[in-house]
Amino acid sequence: MSAHAPKLTLYTALAANAGIAVAKLSGAAYTGSSAMVSEGIHSLVDTVNQLLLLYGLRDANSLGRRSPR
Repeated sequence: MSAHAPKLTLYTALAANAGIAVAKLSGAAYTGSSAMVSEGIHSLVDTVNQLLLLYGLRDANSLGRRSPR
């Protein structure tokens, strides 16, 4: 497993969740379904979660380089 595999996985999940959110929110706008709006918001929250994971990986990597050990 390469060192970049976790980032690639997160970027893939980020793109997928963003696309799913757009599709669900578009479907909600078209149909007026409140359940679909809820699902779209859930997918947006998943997308934000992926961004936070990427930020955490970046921050963890920078801490490793600054460590006095």
